[in-house]
Amino acid sequence: MSDPTACVLVVDDEEEIRKILTRLLVKEGFRVVTAPDGLQAMRQISQENPDLVLLDVRMPGLSGIEVLKKIKDIDDGLPVVLITAYTDIRQAVEVMKGGAYDYVAKPFDNNEVLWIARRALAEGQLNKRLKKMADQYHGNFSLIESMGPSDEINRLAADIHRVAKSDFSVIITGETGSGKELVARAIHGDSGRVAAPFMAVDCGAIPENLLESELFGHEKGSFTGADRLKIGKFELAHGGTLFMDEIGNMPIGSQAKFLRVLQDRQLNRVGGTKPVPVDIRLIVATNEDLEEMAASGTFRKDFYYRLSEFTIHVPALRDRKEDIPYLAKRFLDLANVELKKMITSFTAEAMELLVSYNWPGNVRQLRSVIRRAALAAGETIMAEDLSIKPASTPRLAFSSKVVLMPWENASLGEIVQQSVLAVEKEVLSQVLKFTGGNKARAARLLRVDYKTMHTKAKKFGIEQIGGESDDETQIR
Repeated sequence: MSDPTACVLVVDDEEEIRKILTRLLVKEGFRVVTAPDGLQAMRQISQENPDLVLLDVRMPGLSGIEVLKKIKDIDDGLPVVLITAYTDIRQAVEVMKGGAYDYVAKPFDNNEVLWIARRALAEGQLNKRLKKMADQYHGNFSLIESMGPSDEINRLAADIHRVAKSDFSVIITGETGSGKELVARAIHGDSGRVAAPFMAVDCGAIPENLLESELFGHEKGSFTGADRLKIGKFELAHGGTLFMDEIGNMPIGSQAKFLRVLQDRQLNRVGGTKPVPVDIRLIVATNEDLEEMAASGTFRKDFYYRLSEFTIHVPALRDRKEDIPYLAKRFLDLANVELKKMITSFTAEAMELLVSYNWPGNVRQLRSVIRRAALAAGETIMAEDLSIKPASTPRLAFSSKVVLMPWENASLGEIVQQSVLAVEKEVLSQVLKFTGGNKARAARLLRVDYKTMHTKAKKFGIEQIGGESDDETQIR
């Protein structure tokens, strides 16, 4: 059954169509209000504040297209599904570019109507949540929209908002592909420097002998091949933000010169003698431990201390699985546009595979996987369209000390019973550890029902820290 609080407005000039759709949607659990024309539809929207509108294209008076435009002027986030005759499908597809969520053709299939309604409502609720975050974090909304609505990203946005207004240097840590540059751009976008340039430099992609010229620029004739004046990234970022990706790859010698520029707020171009003033906000990113590198001598300590005024960690995708369905749908929408396809969704098996996968390449890898799958898939992406393998089931390793009581003065039956309990506890402990405390997933792996899993975990003192399904496991 669907959320009984969700309200659907059905707009159609044919009374019989309104009755059919009302019965169908009420049976599914929705609250339904109706309108026979565009003017009454606008009144219902004002009074009832619906979560979804099913809107006929051809109506007397205000047409469905005109009503759609008015709805979007009032609330761009309200999902609208067009109801159209087969002869109007081309027009309906064109109108979708104006903001309609989807369309159904008359005579419609009941299951298709329900499927589209559920999907539209779910996306509408997500858009409301994103809008709420946008109102809260302003300049950070693009980050939330790009990375997902999970609590982890919510906290990340709060950290960004906290530091953005300052001029602190920021170190962004995280695995490759996790979205470090997105975070850097969000800091810039929420800062007082937003009107000035954001310049990005990949320290790992520039040869060492060209790095200083790339950063500081060079004068004409300063070296062979320098046939003209070149302005470096520092000058180009003047007044704005300079983002240095993979800062751990910067040579020690260049680090010293870089530090001098930061301290003096001026630089000399390669081959030049006249100081050039620079005013930049520095953000760096790394997938290495700079503190450990500084301690070992592979990164200058004074440079590290200058950079580390504020540190932000970007969580790996496997640590925020709540974002995977959202990101998968977003990347599918982008792939549909790129490939000119109309793939509607993922099968349950495909989504379970996406969520359970470890994602060593993080969000960048997820986008590539969805893009390849969209190229191969038909109307729906299935598990076999995804170029990833299911997460492996843990290989259980047992201690040889499984008997919890001495064999003296104990019967064979008692010894066997105690040994079975010990093995059972060890199996449950290992599988729950593998699933991160997710009892529902552990139950599926062990092919028992959830109630049995919950009862046995309680019996053996294997307790969760926090929620019921996705938290760490603690064994007592």
